[in-house]
Amino acid sequence: MPSFCLTVIASGILAFPLFAAAQDPVSKQVAARIELHPIQTITISDQQFLKGDSSGKQVTVSAQLRIAQGQARLPVVLLVHGSGGVGASIDVWSQEFNAMGISTFVLDSFTGRGLTSVSSDQSQLGRLNMIVDVYHALDILARHPRVDPRRIALMGFSRGGQATLYAGVARFQETWNKSGVSFAAYIPFYPDCMTTYIADTDVKGGPIRIFHGAVDDYNPVGPCNAYVERLLASGRDVQLTEYPDAHHGFDNPLGNPTSVVSANSQTVRRCKIREESLGRLINAATNEAFTYKDPCVELGPHVGYQAAASEAARQAVKEFLKAVFRLD
Repeated sequence: MPSFCLTVIASGILAFPLFAAAQDPVSKQVAARIELHPIQTITISDQQFLKGDSSGKQVTVSAQLRIAQGQARLPVVLLVHGSGGVGASIDVWSQEFNAMGISTFVLDSFTGRGLTSVSSDQSQLGRLNMIVDVYHALDILARHPRVDPRRIALMGFSRGGQATLYAGVARFQETWNKSGVSFAAYIPFYPDCMTTYIADTDVKGGPIRIFHGAVDDYNPVGPCNAYVERLLASGRDVQLTEYPDAHHGFDNPLGNPTSVVSANSQTVRRCKIREESLGRLINAATNEAFTYKDPCVELGPHVGYQAAASEAARQAVKEFLKAVFRLD
């Protein structure tokens, strides 16, 4: 498809909510109520997270709850951003879900920590730290009078996709999740699957549906396929949908329709990271503790919007949530 057509489609996605709202003042994409919630959490290293060590720095992050139109308790999707913070794709997803009668809770793990992006220096925040934030957000949702605690799904993108993928690991939930509930579903988009954790096939909660690009060279899909095979061998309900010609961030309507190099972004695509013993993450090539200064850490992955993949994923996620949340 020519670039011109892709650009028009991308623009249409952004324009549609505004057009719909202009034509219909009670458009289903308009939230009935918006709330901003402070979330008390901590900043810790990945090693601390894996060991269950909560002696980190206390910090307050935030989340925006968009309550969909509807009565009583509603289903919710908790949305988790990637290394660049909350961006356009999350806003589009939120409006799509609101139109379905699904509320959204958009978690911002960065602003409260004084961060805007960690793309060029991933060491600024432990990747697993966002799972702690997710569990604290889940605790708020589980007690909210307009939320059905049995119908809360988790969805994340890139770094947030990694948090989503591993938030279901039973040992992590047993250590950190104090909400009393588990997620009804996990929906990771193009997550980093380069790390193997102890007991990471023992998961709790609902089904896992992963969406990824076949030519993603930021977070390659191959290791995710390998993880899915291990999960399936353990009897888990998991599927990975792979889109041809789709790069990292393929659902971002503000992304370039022709993939471009994200010059300063770090990627661990050449790394193989393993939790060797409890809390010790090693570079499998050296058997030494992994750091972002290791030679396997590279720069310059590609990112880009892909209209066909974006639309297909959007429809697949909506159908999946209709089934999980038992929507008409």
